[in-house]
Amino acid sequence: MSELQHPSPSGSTRSGADGGGESPIFTPQAEERNGLPMSVWAVAALIVIVVVGALVIAGRKKSPAAPNTLQPADAYAASLPLSQFAMSESENLSGGKLTYLDGHVRNTGDRTVTGITVQVVFQNDEALAPQIDTVPLTLIRMKEPYIDTQAMSANPIKPGDDREFRLIFEKVPDNWNTQMPEVRVIHTDLR
Repeated sequence: MSELQHPSPSGSTRSGADGGGESPIFTPQAEERNGLPMSVWAVAALIVIVVVGALVIAGRKKSPAAPNTLQPADAYAASLPLSQFAMSESENLSGGKLTYLDGHVRNTGDRTVTGITVQVVFQNDEALAPQIDTVPLTLIRMKEPYIDTQAMSANPIKPGDDREFRLIFEKVPDNWNTQMPEVRVIHTDLR
């Protein structure tokens, strides 16, 4: 049979079995979820996984050898003979001692050299492993009133040119045998 509408005490009519026939305007709105949808979390997790994976792959590059390990000579090293070595010492402003190794480098190859990295081997007479320092070769820019150096990239060495260089060491080993150290070209930047 049909359902009858009964007036409610407030003057509105009710309908339906549940008695909830109020107008949609007066019904309370359903509570909205304040959290993010699951799809947003899934996309964020995927982005994090991709970034972590990229960092892991980038971190797998061949790690450089320890600085105290003797490296093989650079392929272009034969075109960069080093000569006229001279060593000297001085004190810096803080009272420490600096050791200098000066010399000449000549570019006998066919490429312009914009950077050289060398290893300097300080031998000792105690049958211990030598100290090996890896340093960039810096060129002497001027000698008066004092010796000033600059990076090789500021004044590259063209084929056929030769330049004076200076290597600066803040600490040489106490057990160094004071003989001229071995200097090896282990890396060159060319153009």
